Amino acid sequence: MDCWPLFDLRITTPRLELQYVSDADADELMTLAAKGIHAEDFMPFGIPWTRIEPPQLQWQGMQHYWRLRTEVSAASWTLPFAIREDGVLVGTQALKGTSFPVTHAVSTGSWLGRAHQGRGIGKEMRAAVLHLAFDALGAQVAETSAFADNGPSVGVTTSLGYKDNGWWMDDREGKPARHRRFRLERDDWLARRRDDIEVTGLEPCLPLLGL
Repeated sequence: MDCWPLFDLRITTPRLELQYVSDADADELMTLAAKGIHAEDFMPFGIPWTRIEPPQLQWQGMQHYWRLRTEVSAASWTLPFAIREDGVLVGTQALKGTSFPVTHAVSTGSWLGRAHQGRGIGKEMRAAVLHLAFDALGAQVAETSAFADNGPSVGVTTSLGYKDNGWWMDDREGKPARHRRFRLERDDWLARRRDDIEVTGLEPCLPLLGL
């Protein structure tokens, strides 16, 4: 699309295709989210948005994706990607930059539908956006965080070379919970750099990102 080139931004790996979230993708993602992302007795998110009952869950999710588009600027941007495996939507992965032309730093966030968890998809889709960040955009550092008891998320993070970067005590649904920070430096990413990930449609998007 000429007027919003981010819609044509894609990342492909041997296993997955990541595409900037369209309205149709957002609708499908919120339908997937309503089917469940985590066990009822566990909350992996700092903001417990998955507790919202349908149809408000879907409405607020659609508003979230629309809002991300309106807030794209050189000062701050978030790129949400719909993740498909063999054409099937499995979840979403986001890459965020704040004052990126100055900081060269990004952060990530993601979720997978419960039916698609435990098969290595989380690691593959994080590797895909890290390739966009470090290889295509020239990032110097990537940061992320997870609750200390979120084993799958922490496992993905450490397997990709992130190092501990401290923690803070968070309020998780009215109870204290340790929230761990992680940091991946460019040199550590380069040591694991893959040559089977491809980014397409980026060049027309660069002015939107202040690059």
